[in-house]
Amino acid sequence: MNIATEKNMRSLGEYAYQAIEKHWHKTVKWEKAVKKDEDPEALHQMRVGMRRLRTAISRFNPAVNLPKSSSDKNISKIANHLGCLRDLDVLKETLENIYLPQLTVKEKKILKKVIKNLQEQRKEAVKVVDEILKHDHYLSLKESLNNWLETPTYKPLASLDIFQVLPDLLLPEVSIFLLHPAWMSGTEIIDSKIQVINQLDSKQVELFLKRDEENLHSLRKQTKRLRYQMELFSELYGESYGSHLAETKRIQEILGSLQDSSVLIQWLKNLFETDFEIDFEVQLPTLLQILRENRYQLWQEWQTLQMRYLQQETRQGLHLTILHPLSETR
Repeated sequence: MNIATEKNMRSLGEYAYQAIEKHWHKTVKWEKAVKKDEDPEALHQMRVGMRRLRTAISRFNPAVNLPKSSSDKNISKIANHLGCLRDLDVLKETLENIYLPQLTVKEKKILKKVIKNLQEQRKEAVKVVDEILKHDHYLSLKESLNNWLETPTYKPLASLDIFQVLPDLLLPEVSIFLLHPAWMSGTEIIDSKIQVINQLDSKQVELFLKRDEENLHSLRKQTKRLRYQMELFSELYGESYGSHLAETKRIQEILGSLQDSSVLIQWLKNLFETDFEIDFEVQLPTLLQILRENRYQLWQEWQTLQMRYLQQETRQGLHLTILHPLSETR
């Protein structure tokens, strides 16, 4: 099968093939480096590649006949193991490069012990990743996807013009994003209108974050799914699409940072209780204060985007943008 170039690609099937091929090759490109465990960036790139591959396969499922080994469940299992190791790398880098330099001499000594403990956890996670890359889950995925790329098979919908189906591919994910309950975090209803509660102090913000932690984390995951899906088609839309895409990336980053700080605080509490048998908040008060200040600043940034996406004009604008791709490029 001859694969169309980007300029003349027209059908849903051709576009699906290009996306799956691109993200699969980007994933396996980093496999050897991940096995050697010499560069954390290799792990990051392979994890991202696996996530984007998962998005491509999920979104283009109506058009392609893929092997069972490339199911969402199987790819998620592999990506999650990569993610666990990557999370430890990010945590170690954050503690060493961002927080450690800001602490007192006494707290630095304590945090260095924490980092040493983290390194031991990482050794175990490396073993797990090495095992998963030798497991049938990964090997069967690798073999079957390579075979499919050699001789792809499609469903009847694959023949549809890509511009004909773009809104149908994107709008369901947009609706889930816009109707997510986390948009109501830190708001109140006044005269039947949604109002974002401003001028909160850090303690009040912490209360909202604690109460709505699961919802905000869920919205972050949904935003990531929407972002990855939108990125599949970014060249088929104009400037307005690019602006919305940039905003979804920023929302994901803000909510991700909030979630990371929550996970870090809980991880430190558990570690100090079980391994050190002392109170984390008493032993590392400067670190705790820095984390809370960062969370407060992130909340301010979140509220700015929250107010924008609670406005009817923004929501309708996103829908209209997706309904009007650059069909003149056909």
